[in-house]
Amino acid sequence: MYPEIMVIPMREELTRAGIQETRTAEDVDAAVNQPGTTLVVVNSICGCAAGKMRPGLRLALANAQNQPDRKITVFAGQDREATERARGYFEDNPPSSPAIAIMRDGKLVYLMQRYVIEQATAQEIAGELIRAFDEFCAKTAA
Repeated sequence: MYPEIMVIPMREELTRAGIQETRTAEDVDAAVNQPGTTLVVVNSICGCAAGKMRPGLRLALANAQNQPDRKITVFAGQDREATERARGYFEDNPPSSPAIAIMRDGKLVYLMQRYVIEQATAQEIAGELIRAFDEFCAKTAA
């Protein structure tokens, strides 16, 4: 674990974008098990991947017409219980940090893992997330 003072700026980069921090397994369950869509972000101190993931995610949220109903984040290596619980919802996918998931009614419908994030620019990450939001988070007309 890193000293908390080191991760505060990385936590705040997401909370300033309107993403709720979840630090316990119960917090994760409470968000994911609500009806509708939940964005689950596994934040990380890793500069190479997370340093592109956070700006890409913020860009997507600032420009996406369709948005998840809820947005939460856990911090890998810091909030272990919350991170393990979040990853438990990612079915048989290996642990990845950073990672971005979309859950619908408690079920995984989308997962962007580290190996994708590492190979993309922040703009490419944003474009892919906007596409995923349009596919999985669009509200249907009643």
